[in-house]
Amino acid sequence: MSPNKIHSSRNLLFWTLLLGLSAIQYGCGHAAATENQANQAIPLPVITVSNTSRTVYQEYPAALEGRVNVEIRPQVSGYLTQIYVDEGAYVQKGQQLFRIDDRMYNEQLQQSHAALNAAKANVQKAQVELDRLTPLVESKVISPIQLKTAKEEYAAAKAMEAQAQAGVSNARINLGYTLITAPVSGYIGRIPYKLGSLVAQGAQLPLTVLSDVKEMYAYFSLSEKAFMAFQNKYPGKTIEEKISNLPPVELVLADNSVYAQKGKMSMVEGQFDKTVGAIALRAAFPNEAGTLRTGNTGRIRVAEAMSDVLIVPQESTFEIQDKVFVFTLDNANKAISKPISVSGKTAHYYYVSKGLTAGEKIVYSGIGNLHDGTLIAPQRFPLDSLLKAREL
Repeated sequence: MSPNKIHSSRNLLFWTLLLGLSAIQYGCGHAAATENQANQAIPLPVITVSNTSRTVYQEYPAALEGRVNVEIRPQVSGYLTQIYVDEGAYVQKGQQLFRIDDRMYNEQLQQSHAALNAAKANVQKAQVELDRLTPLVESKVISPIQLKTAKEEYAAAKAMEAQAQAGVSNARINLGYTLITAPVSGYIGRIPYKLGSLVAQGAQLPLTVLSDVKEMYAYFSLSEKAFMAFQNKYPGKTIEEKISNLPPVELVLADNSVYAQKGKMSMVEGQFDKTVGAIALRAAFPNEAGTLRTGNTGRIRVAEAMSDVLIVPQESTFEIQDKVFVFTLDNANKAISKPISVSGKTAHYYYVSKGLTAGEKIVYSGIGNLHDGTLIAPQRFPLDSLLKAREL
């Protein structure tokens, strides 16, 4: 091999070794930088959870109805000739509401009276014939068969009289149906019919709906799981006893204000709705001022006194597949995700029954990008100050 070729080979080997050493040094430096970056602690606020005793509230969506909601429907057909009330008016029991044209029903009553008078005349005629034949049969002047026939004719006349009397009563009832009065005291709902409208028994729309709202019923539902928890939570051998031991409940209105008067649980439905897997309950609220109306919505709030529970701010939690988690700190200040069981909540806090113990430290905020093993530089955040600054 010539000297020039040997020299070129040595130069190539030298530069190859130099590039390799540079790559090794860069890789080691980059790995060290990455490791230093991973070990760099992130400063985040941290709170220490502790036991407390609080009154918590469970809320359930509710629909309100008056104690009595009566659909006013016509019992006879005819044209509306009078509407005595207006929509939204308060009426007393027995007050006149509607009148249906009664001319046809007056005629029917007159015809029924005429038929009754004719039936009474036939009874009298049959009675006279019976009275005439009775002594003749006793004297054996005529055959007894004639008296028997007269008695049957008299019985038939009496039956026709009873039928005519029933016709009069039925016609009088139909005539009475032409004047519709309020069966209960309450508020008039919408009136879809106007003067001159033809109404009939069995029509799709009622004349109106009359609501007695002196006492309101708020209906809400519990899932099967929540209902079982309810059964285990309150004393009593039967559901009725458990309901009677419930504290008064509150009604939160649509504007988030709390209704002034508290209600009482009064009923639980006999079975679960298979379609939604829930059972309906009812709470009764006094409503003498008429503030609440049928169709209102709100939320039933059930209070529960809890002792020795842990309070966790909601911003300290995150959810994965319907489970609630927090990031706790181990002895090396590394973040560890941990699931918790929530026994109640307020607008800002969760009450934890399982998953945490008093004295544990959790990351208060800034948990969006955390993962298990992240090193935290704890910034102490006093939970007591947070509780004082924010209502539970």
